[in-house]
Formats: sequence, C-alpha cells, structure tokens
Amino acid sequence: MDAGDLEVLRLILLGESVIDWRRLHFRTADEVDRFLRLELFDPDDARDEARLRTILAQAIEYLRSAYGYRVAAPVAEPSDLKQLFLLASGVAEPSRYRRIACVVLKCMHVIHHLEARELLFRTPLRESDLADRVDRRVMEAARQMMDEGVPVVEFQGNRKSRSSLVTKLLVKRESVAAQVFDRVRYRVVTREPGDVAPVLRHLSEVLFPFNYVVPGQSENLLMPFRRVVSEHPRANPFSEDSYRALHFVVDLPVRIDDILPTDAPADGDDLGRVVFSMVEFQVMDRDTAQANEGGPASHSRYKKRQNLTALRRLSRGLVVPRKRKAKG
Repeated sequence: MDAGDLEVLRLILLGESVIDWRRLHFRTADEVDRFLRLELFDPDDARDEARLRTILAQAIEYLRSAYGYRVAAPVAEPSDLKQLFLLASGVAEPSRYRRIACVVLKCMHVIHHLEARELLFRTPLRESDLADRVDRRVMEAARQMMDEGVPVVEFQGNRKSRSSLVTKLLVKRESVAAQVFDRVRYRVVTREPGDVAPVLRHLSEVLFPFNYVVPGQSENLLMPFRRVVSEHPRANPFSEDSYRALHFVVDLPVRIDDILPTDAPADGDDLGRVVFSMVEFQVMDRDTAQANEGGPASHSRYKKRQNLTALRRLSRGLVVPRKRKAKG
C-alpha cells in the first residue's frame, strides 16, 4: 500500500475527515477518472461536466466573498477538471497551487453534499426505495469482489426493523431519528485477520468514495490501534468487552436520474442527479466473527442488554413488567 492507501485506512479506522487533509494522493488522470466515476460522475458526460463546474464556481465564489482568497486561473478555471485533483496531489505544475487546490476541493466536497441533501428532500423518493437502490449498488460490488477473488467469506446486508429503530432511539441520549446511522448495514467477513486492511482498501476503490466516510462514526475494536482505543471510549455501551469488530459509516452516493425531469437545466437551480444515503459497514475476520457469536458477546445478548436499558429508561420508577411464562 502506498501513502494514499494508508491515509484512506486511517480515515476509516479513526473516523477522521478529509477536510483536515493537506493533500490528495492521485498520481495520474486515470486515477482521478476512476475516483469521479466512484462518486457517480461520468467525466465523459457533458451534463456531469457542467455540474462539476457549477460546484467549482460556487466554491470559488465562496472563498472569494467569505475570505478574500485570490484563486489563480489554473485552479478556478482548469481546462480539464482532473487537473484540479492532480494539482491538489502535488503532481501537476505549478506545484505552488497545491494548497489552494486542496482548499477549493474541500469546499466543493461540502457544497456537493449540501445540494445533494436538498435534492433528496425535493424528490418523491421514499426511504425504502432509496434503501433498495443502495442495496443493489452494494451487492453488485459484493458480487464483483467475489468474482475477483477478494478474500471475503461473507457479505450480507439488512435493514433495521421499526421495532429496532424505536429501541435504539430510546437508549440514545440524542433521540433524533436522523442520528441513526445504521438503518441500512452490511456485515463483511474476511478469511484471515490480515485480509481486513486490503478488503477495506478494495471497498474504497469499488464501492464508496473515501471522502464520504462519516467523521466521528468509526468504532474500531478490531485493528491494533491501541492509542486510538485508549483515547476514544467505546461508543456502544451494550457491546461486551469480548466483542471485536470494525464499524464505520459511509454516506453512499446514489444516482436518481430516472425520477428527475429529463429537461432539467444543467446549471442555475439544478442540483445534479446524485443523492446520499447513510450505510454502516461491520468488518471482521472469520475467527473473530465466530467468537463474537458465542457467549456474552453474541448479538442476542447484546439486544437483551439494549432492550433492558430502553425499558428502564421508559419506566423511570414504574414497575417494569415481567415476561409471561409460557403455558404448558
């Protein structure tokens, strides 16, 4: 793995943000092309090109009006948008524009995300329909991984039931539905412990863009980052100490061309054709997965502890009902 791969792994394992990065790690225009396609932008599509340039123009306007930045023409108006990513990676000339190219791309990242959220609110897309689109995309990537011989022995997804969502919100301090990040979740099990890092790297190349790993939502009880584990207490109080896994959340981009007007403008009030959906991934090796399912770390006991906490919080001094004994 090169420096870029390691930065992506650190982003996932520590739940960091690309807004804090100082450079990108693209080496060629082809690598940028693959990244844009992973973001669901087609560099060969004139409308997608126009959309990217609209986002770029908004980022430049923001930097100039809010901070008085003087953004040079090679960054503000590149002849090829891929050049902007190569400038931010320090492999294109003039190299002195690397930092400002990074600043511009950070602003573009935020603007694109904000407008994609607004687009989702404007469309008549039900949450279940969006989850179906996510599942099709994720499972297609899973099949591709299996066909390529990636060392994965299990790749399964599920959605939280209404009952599970109610329970989770009852035990959370912040009882806001928007803060449930794992409505749609996938469990990925690798053959060996040493396969986890390469599988994470592969996922970031074929499924989710690394810049949309949700900051602060990684829980790493699997990889040997002792300092991280000691400085960041476990986020889930219902997990047994013996439970080990890597959890992280991705805002997965999803195209919705089919439900948008075909004659929508390519600029102005156009918000693009991409929305986002939160997806949780749980990654572990096969032996760890088997150990998690036995004893106090099992999912059934986890749910029992969670349900008991929800019931106690609801009752607040009332008599907690006992389960009825089965007849016979």
